Amino acid sequence: MGNLFGRKRRSRVTEQDRAVLQQRDKLRQYQKRLSLGLERERALARQLLRDGKKEKAMLLLKKKRYQEQLLDKTENQISNLERMVQDIEFTQIEMKVIEGLKIGNECLNKMHQVMSIEEVERIIGETQDAVEYQRQIDELLAGSLTDEDEDAILEELNTITQEQLELPEVPSEPLPEKIPEVSPIKNRPKPELVAAS
Repeated sequence: MGNLFGRKRRSRVTEQDRAVLQQRDKLRQYQKRLSLGLERERALARQLLRDGKKEKAMLLLKKKRYQEQLLDKTENQISNLERMVQDIEFTQIEMKVIEGLKIGNECLNKMHQVMSIEEVERIIGETQDAVEYQRQIDELLAGSLTDEDEDAILEELNTITQEQLELPEVPSEPLPEKIPEVSPIKNRPKPELVAAS
């Protein structure tokens, strides 16, 4: 069936990565062969000691010790390769960051060429003038008072409060007392009492 959309999928593994990974795989295979050989030689050395061939067993153990040292060196080489892969990946990331910074810097320079400081100052000045003009229009439409009008109003208020106000004369006669009203229903005689008398 193949790829659904007919496009080949691009691999993210570069040639450098592939070469390093192949070297690592070869070292791992070599390491595995050495480990298997060490087990065989250990078993063979035991067999030689049982058979009384101590010198051959000693020679075999020396060979085994040399292979163990090779195994350690192989492990160090694998660690170095893995560290190298990480360093390469990090360097690639750094290169992408630097490329991004370069592109961003070029973009900023182009934008600065389009807008100079004088142009920005001119636009800000025009904006402030337009805002002030709109504020004045809003005040005229709303009938707002100016600061001079406010000062004149406060002065007039002070003048009025300082003048003696003429109050109407208070009547000298006492006020009439209030007579309580009598409810006509309460003072009516009850019908039973009228019939009895």
